[in-house]
Amino acid sequence: MLRPMRTAAPVLVLAVALASYPAHADDWPQWRGDERRGVWREDGILERFPEDGLRFVWRMPIGPGYGGPAVAGGRVFATDFERLPGNRGRERLLVLDEATGKQLWQHVWETGLAGLMPAYSNGPRATPTVDGDRVYVLGSAGYLAALSVEDGRVLWRHDLVADYEAPVQAWGFVGAPLVDGRQIITLVGGEPDAMVVAFDRESGDEIWRSMEVGNEPGYNPPVIYELDGRRHLIVWHPKGIAGLDPDGGEVFWQFPYEVEYGQTIATPIQDGNQLLVSSASHGSTLIEVAASSAGKPEARIVWKGKSSSKEDLDGLHAFNSTPAFDGDMIYGIGGQGALRAIDRATGKEVWATFEPSEDARIATAFLVRNGDRYFISNDRGELMIARLSRDGYDEIDRTHLLEPTTRSIRIRRELGKLLWVHPAYANGHIVHRNDREIVRASLLAE
Repeated sequence: MLRPMRTAAPVLVLAVALASYPAHADDWPQWRGDERRGVWREDGILERFPEDGLRFVWRMPIGPGYGGPAVAGGRVFATDFERLPGNRGRERLLVLDEATGKQLWQHVWETGLAGLMPAYSNGPRATPTVDGDRVYVLGSAGYLAALSVEDGRVLWRHDLVADYEAPVQAWGFVGAPLVDGRQIITLVGGEPDAMVVAFDRESGDEIWRSMEVGNEPGYNPPVIYELDGRRHLIVWHPKGIAGLDPDGGEVFWQFPYEVEYGQTIATPIQDGNQLLVSSASHGSTLIEVAASSAGKPEARIVWKGKSSSKEDLDGLHAFNSTPAFDGDMIYGIGGQGALRAIDRATGKEVWATFEPSEDARIATAFLVRNGDRYFISNDRGELMIARLSRDGYDEIDRTHLLEPTTRSIRIRRELGKLLWVHPAYANGHIVHRNDREIVRASLLAE
């Protein structure tokens, strides 16, 4: 039963430490942080982990869920789940005080589990999106709501299945809502022509809808990037990838890019006028966008992988982990677990290593850049600091962060449990969760 959390004392309550933030502190208000780029811009961060392990500020109990936490305005936002009799469950948005871990409020909704793959029907997938005085939450079966950050009041809500005839996919609704000015954009997969829908931030009313669904919307959170001086809403769905005008939903360009089982997972990334999309089944494709003579954006493929096999890989076949542009290189974790370095100009592999992860199907590690190095969290609950370059993988340090608790089912039985949650990096700390607890640990330099 989902009850208010115990207000147990934090593991460490040091007023001075809690007040100590880096000179440049950042929140982590949504999926992959500010602008959804997987970049942690704070300074004053440690070079190596303490010899006796991470300094945990607090630990609090939480239920199952795949959604990563968000951190904004002195609060931590996370979702979890409780299974009910029959084919139903109860999902929850939990809001904690960032400094102490004390529960401030919760919002609970019941949800059906029909359509969800039973092995993975244990909680919301989407990271909450925080924007000023509002937080937007998306449940695994299509519950979309805007809530007051202050007290959890419901400001508006939608049932995407009932309101838009959207299907519940095997892995549920995953695409964390994206705030863009007065609108909030999310993948719906509804009818008619409602692959992606923009809602009014204040009222929840529909502003526009765009694109035929075809089959299902997939699992990719929408992102907005500036390409050749013009904003593009990037929508990656199981049949292709498209660039849209975020102000009205007009499709600028699109390419066929089919994936198996609707698995559009790794977020497309952007640098300059180039966009990379990568999947486990079809590898990576680099796209470049420029205006045509008529002034409308056009896109061309710079290079694409040739292999459509998850085992016989050529280059990067990303699965759960989003890659990173880094100068003339691209780094990413492939579907078989290797961290691969790809030459950006050619798409050719420069090197590969299993050091941050392991040689196993869907082995997962999340890369977040901080200055000239990366913080890497893997599905075994480890946290690493490493520098990546054309010359290779240079691991600086590694520590244990959190126990893997999610049953691996048919995937990697030998490991038994996995941790497939993307952590948040905010205000000199890491906030992470498994299916039992949510923790906050200091990464501040001493």
